[in-house]
Amino acid sequence: METVPNVLEKVRELCGRLVSLSPALVVLEATGGLERPLVRELSAAGVPVALVNPRQVRDYARALGKLAKTDRIDAVVLAQFAQAVQPQPRPLPSEAAGKLRDLLSRRTQLKEMLLAEKNRLRRASPTLKEGLARHIRFLEEELAALEKEIAELKKAEKELAEKAAILESAPGVGKVTSAVLIGYLPELGKLPGKQLAALVGVAPFNWDSGRMRGRRAVWGRRSQVRSVLYMATVAAIRCNPVIAGFYRRLRAAGKPVKVALVACMRKLLVILNAMVRDGQSWNPAYTSP
Repeated sequence: METVPNVLEKVRELCGRLVSLSPALVVLEATGGLERPLVRELSAAGVPVALVNPRQVRDYARALGKLAKTDRIDAVVLAQFAQAVQPQPRPLPSEAAGKLRDLLSRRTQLKEMLLAEKNRLRRASPTLKEGLARHIRFLEEELAALEKEIAELKKAEKELAEKAAILESAPGVGKVTSAVLIGYLPELGKLPGKQLAALVGVAPFNWDSGRMRGRRAVWGRRSQVRSVLYMATVAAIRCNPVIAGFYRRLRAAGKPVKVALVACMRKLLVILNAMVRDGQSWNPAYTSP
């Protein structure tokens, strides 16, 4: 396995070669974080970079009839995809937001491990219970320490603190929600509300054909953001006058609970987006911008 210095050296070498070509756009597949050093180097050099979902590129390859998969084939398909689709460069999270995102990812891992161990403890034989209980205590301590580190990072970094203060001023939005929005949604405040809703996965899409009118549905996208936004919306329906009133109107109009909830999620996201864009805290008179 290569050491980190060697990897960074290769990243800088590749970045230098790309910069010398003066590309109009560099398109990379998201690879679980391995692409980040190169993206940062290219962005620092002023080269526009677009990260794309690998599934989209693979679907494009299948549409072209290219079922084989090698590094050379993938490179050619990715270049063709970039030329045909022209994906838009997205704003990258700042260094502080990147640190926050890493801590949040670890928090999710710890919570998943903790849940799994607690489930095992309920079914475990007496022989295993002591070890499981000890591991659960360790995970709980690690989770508490990590959450403290997240809170300290948000306070220490001016950029994060300002965004968190704006977001948490909205009724229903807590510390975890604000942290996830800052860490996983760097586009917040930088894109129009409709585009952001589609990016997160709370914008309904048509499903029609001829005279058939299918049910509108939302699709995947940023699952981490959508999860915390759902919890924030459930809370906002109880304590946020704008979201609560909107939810009651939708239900009175006969909308199903899930449809009304998703619509409220979208409305809350659009409002939060406008608040961050304008640098304004929550106003009780807020309506959807």
